[in-house]
Amino acid sequence: MFFRGLHQVSLDQKGRVAIPKRLRETIVQSGNRTLVATIDLQSPCLLLYPFDEWRLIEQKIMSLPNIDPMARRYQRLFVGFAHELDMDGQGRVLLPAVLREHVGLERQGVLLGQGNKLELWPQEKWDDTCPDMLEEVKNEPVPEVLESLSI
Repeated sequence: MFFRGLHQVSLDQKGRVAIPKRLRETIVQSGNRTLVATIDLQSPCLLLYPFDEWRLIEQKIMSLPNIDPMARRYQRLFVGFAHELDMDGQGRVLLPAVLREHVGLERQGVLLGQGNKLELWPQEKWDDTCPDMLEEVKNEPVPEVLESLSI
């Protein structure tokens, strides 16, 4: 399963967001219509994983030694905020209020494909953040890990 692209979405009054058809088809092909949403610990967005992908991520996070304070914080926040979202027949998922409030998601959003997951940004935060990211990419040196990448 691979997600790519940028998609404009709207939330209805109940806090539901319709997954765009192309993305929905990818999710349905996996045989499981459940997504797991959690907070991003570095950006003001939500992360949406197909259920099977989430299970792999969750296992990795929970296998970290919880005696380590940073690992424990990641477990508490990343797994603690996770909610299962069942996609209805129209391809909508209900985002819990706690997640919407955490990132300030009210009406308009952006779904951004990130390979194994989707990022869901409030439109305003995406509009504020994207130009800064583009500028940083232009002005910062290429990290060593990316130097051999030919794109």
